Amino acid sequence: MSRTDRASRVIAAPPDRVFAALVDPDALIAWLPPAGMSAKFERFDARPGGSYRMVLTYADASPASGKTTADSDIVEARFLDIVPGVRVVQAVNFVADDPDYASTMTMTWAVTATDDGTRVDIRADDVPAGISEEDHAAGLASSLANLAAHVER
Repeated sequence: MSRTDRASRVIAAPPDRVFAALVDPDALIAWLPPAGMSAKFERFDARPGGSYRMVLTYADASPASGKTTADSDIVEARFLDIVPGVRVVQAVNFVADDPDYASTMTMTWAVTATDDGTRVDIRADDVPAGISEEDHAAGLASSLANLAAHVER
C-alpha cells in the first residue's frame, strides 16, 4: 500500500532565494541532510530529465543502520519537473538490497510567497515501506529547519 508523507514550513526569506536553494548543489549539500548526516554529490544535473547521485553519511551509525551500507544511504534521483520559482519534482530511489527501501518515491518541493516570506511544502508519494512515518517526519522537519537556517541568513 502506498503512503504519502507531507511537511511544510514558512521561511523568512523571499521565494526566489528559497527556490534557488532547491536546485543549487552547494546549497543542497548544506541544508538537505537531516540532523546527524552529511552529504556529497557524485553527480548533479538540475534540469527536467537530469539526475543526481548523493551519498548521505551518518555521523554515528550505531543507533540506526543505513539503507545502502552500515553508515550511509545512496540516493539516485531524477528531476521529473522543475518550474522555476514554483516547484521541483524528483523520482528518488535509495540504493538498497532490501526491497522495503528500494522502491521509487516521488518528492515534490513547492514554494509559495506568503506575507511572512515563503511557504515550503514537501509531498513524498509512494514512500518506501522501510522508512517509518516517525523517522521520515523527523527527517523532513530537520531538512526544512536546515533550509530555513541556510536561506534566512
